[in-house]
Amino acid sequence: MIPWLSHSDSFPPVSEALTEPDGLLAASDDLSASRLILAYRQGIFPWFSEGQPVLWWSTNPRMVLFTQELRVSHSLRKTLKHIGQDPSVVISCDRSFEQVMRACAAPRDDRAGTWISEPIIEAYCDLYRLGLAHSVETWIDGKLAGGLYGVSIGRMFYGESMFARATDASKIALACLVAFLRSHGCPMIDCQQQTEHLASLGARPIARAAFIEQLQNLIDQPGIEHWPEHLNPHQVAASLVQA
Repeated sequence: MIPWLSHSDSFPPVSEALTEPDGLLAASDDLSASRLILAYRQGIFPWFSEGQPVLWWSTNPRMVLFTQELRVSHSLRKTLKHIGQDPSVVISCDRSFEQVMRACAAPRDDRAGTWISEPIIEAYCDLYRLGLAHSVETWIDGKLAGGLYGVSIGRMFYGESMFARATDASKIALACLVAFLRSHGCPMIDCQQQTEHLASLGARPIARAAFIEQLQNLIDQPGIEHWPEHLNPHQVAASLVQA
């Protein structure tokens, strides 16, 4: 059994999360911005399907991408070398946050449904308006071709979802995000759950205790004050290719 949280209840310690299913910690009907902030600061995230209560998780181990460990494939490396010279490709921040969320929520060939429901979209748009949720978009010929969104607290970034409508469009957005986070002293992206796709990009699982320890060191540092309107693909390509 897991506890049901009222609006005034605190989260239980993450050490009390179930081992089966891995990381399930609590349930509630509260998906407010304040509840989400409390959750992220403790290494907890929401994940639930339509018709379920809000389910809160803290998986063990935890999948993370250290920003110095982004794996740049040969094809992506080649793409990054050229996009800075291609005026048809534009990388933006926070230009179309809700549009990115809805694109992430759209059905894909490998899945019919999504956990990114209307309540999730509303809650994260509230975080966006508070300056805590951000999106990175890849535009090709003026059309949204890919992107990602997540939450930024202190010097910690929590990745939520990404999508692509063109080859490498989401990977380009991720590469730009990683370069930006590196330059602002953000060493780790929380990826939450283990997938082959994330592993192919360099993400790896670490023990929850180690994740929480690093998280606590990062969330109380000053947050990133300015997210630029655009990220310079040429600078991003150069920094990642050199790394």
